[in-house]
This record gives sequence, C-alpha cells and structure tokens, in this order.
Amino acid sequence: MRTIAIIGASLAGLRSAQALRRQGFDGRVVVVGDEVHLPYDRPPLSKDFLLGKCEAVPLADQEDLDELGAEWRLGVRATGLSAGEVSLSDGTTVAADGFVIATGGVARTMPGTHVLRTLDDATRLRDAFAGAQHVGIIGAGFIGAEIASSARALGKEVTVVEALPTPLTRVLGPEMGAACGQLHGDHGSTLITGVNVESVNVDGGIKLADGRLVGADVVVAGIGARPATDWLAGGPVDLNNGVACDAGGVTNLRNVVAVGDVANCAGHRAEHWTSATEQAQVAVRNLLAGETVATHANGGYVWSDQYGVRIQFAGRATNVVRVEDGSIEDRKFVATYRDDRDEDAVVGVLAMSNARLFTRFRRDLR
Repeated sequence: MRTIAIIGASLAGLRSAQALRRQGFDGRVVVVGDEVHLPYDRPPLSKDFLLGKCEAVPLADQEDLDELGAEWRLGVRATGLSAGEVSLSDGTTVAADGFVIATGGVARTMPGTHVLRTLDDATRLRDAFAGAQHVGIIGAGFIGAEIASSARALGKEVTVVEALPTPLTRVLGPEMGAACGQLHGDHGSTLITGVNVESVNVDGGIKLADGRLVGADVVVAGIGARPATDWLAGGPVDLNNGVACDAGGVTNLRNVVAVGDVANCAGHRAEHWTSATEQAQVAVRNLLAGETVATHANGGYVWSDQYGVRIQFAGRATNVVRVEDGSIEDRKFVATYRDDRDEDAVVGVLAMSNARLFTRFRRDLR
C-alpha cells in the first residue's frame, strides 16, 4: 500500500495513524475530519471544560503530529466511499489503497435541547450554563450524570429525567445502577425515573409523559449516540448497527477496516475511550497484512467521574453481584459480577472510589 486514508480525526483516527507509523508504514497517510479541530480528548468536555478549569485538551502535541507526517483534511465531511477513493463534502476526492473508518458516533437529539459530543457542543453548553439557574438533563447515563455533576458544582439547580426505572441498568444492572443513581440525591440533584419525556418547551422546561412540567433554563439531552454511517449508505461496505466487521476490525472489503464507536466488531460495538485505542492497533495490523491476522478482545472498560466520585467498570454485568469490599452506603466499594452458570467465575467488576482494588479484581476477569 502506498496511500491510506483515515476517515475520522478524533481519538480512533489519531491512534490509527500512530499505529500505522509504529508498524512500519512509511507511505502517504491522509486524515479526514468533519470538525475543524485537531484531535482533542473528549472525556474532559463534560467535566473540567464545563467547569472552566481547562480548554480543549490535545491528544497529541504539535511535535508528535509533525512526526506522523500525515496530511490533515479538516472541516470537510466524507460523503461516500468506493473501492479506491473517498468523496468529500468540498467536492474533492482522496484516492487510497487502504481505508480506516473512524467516524465515531452522532449524538441523538431532541428539539429544544443541547447535546454534548464535540468541542463545539461543549462550548455552546458552557455559554448556556453561564446564564442558567436550573438545568434539566434528559438521560441518566454516564454523560448525563457527568453533566449533572458539573452543573451542581457550578451552583445550578439540577433535575435529571430517566425513562428507565433505574439509571444505567443496561450497563451495570439494576442493583449497581441504583447505587450510582443515589449520587444525584447525595449532592442535591433531583432524579426522576420511570417516565418518558413528551416534549421540551421552547420557553424552557421539560414536559413529562405523565403531565408534569420540569422547569429548566437549559435542557441537555444525554440519550446516547448512533454510529456515523450515513455517508456509507448504499456503498460497498456492509453496515449493521455501525460498520460490520470481524473481531479484527476488517470489513467485507479487505482494504477497509473500522475502529472506535462506529465499528461493530463481531456483533459488538464498544463506545469507550480504551476500546478506540486498542482496536486501532489491531485493525491497522490487519489492514497492512491484507487479512485478519489478529483480533481484538474487548475488555469493556469504562470510567466516569461524578460528584467527586470515580466509577470504574470492566467486563460485563450479570444478575449475580457481590460486594467484595466497602459498602454502597459509604459510596466506596468494589463489586464483582459472577457468571450465571458458574458463580466462581468473575466476569465483571465495578468500583466506586476504589481504584486499587478495582485493578486487582480486573486482572482476574474471565
């Protein structure tokens, strides 16, 4: 291969470019990104950025970027992919022998709400917070909880609305999801669960399906994201809840791989910072080999900082949960998830403010 085009200039795209160079590729690398910004770290956006403690945090300094020797095509969207080139929104094309799809996800939206996915989203939300007294948040997942935490730290009244009876049930299960949900009440936020949102009023506020109205000056939708694959519709790459690929990130075309939030690897799509980094190393190796010579074993690791508490989770949740150390009431504990068929087998671990024991139990994950 002489030219490789990377479509997506965020974490997964940057890590793919770095992996190409580390693995000996000395040809042309073109990185296409729809944002005008060079790669930046997204996790701080819902925390220190909203609090005004930092600006954008680069994922690599200029010296490191220069060493990559990549061509950066920023502020343009990919609009289509054929066997040998990618079409861009400015009317140009990039011809390449290999392609890395790293376009990530697109935040799901609701009329009248803010979202938080990009640096520009975070800038708009931070500006909106400046004049707000009451912040309403739709969705009590990790991103919604982190925004709620930041809003409380800024002295705002906060109401979080969650459609499910318990927050984070799909990720952590009901018992541990409830434990995380209790952090809102601990710190003065109001959590409303088990009710859908009917609409967001233009003059402020959230109308719930049961008729209640939640007053809010600013409303944020933290209701997840969908894979950014619209530009691939009708093209040669198979799609299925993202870009369909094997456990090595290889698509139905051997010269096209997918990494990060957009990649559905062997039926699993992992929207985590660590997965984007780990997948890039494997997918690039397979791209250069022209076949799947390595696979990515998703560890399912995710962390979240809420109300001064660090939550860490790895593996998968089951119905069998044991608190191994500490207590939920103290908001400092480690819990393990056991295999439903073999309770001696640890398949997941969750910690709240206990990084040391989390690391120990994580090593034993089956």
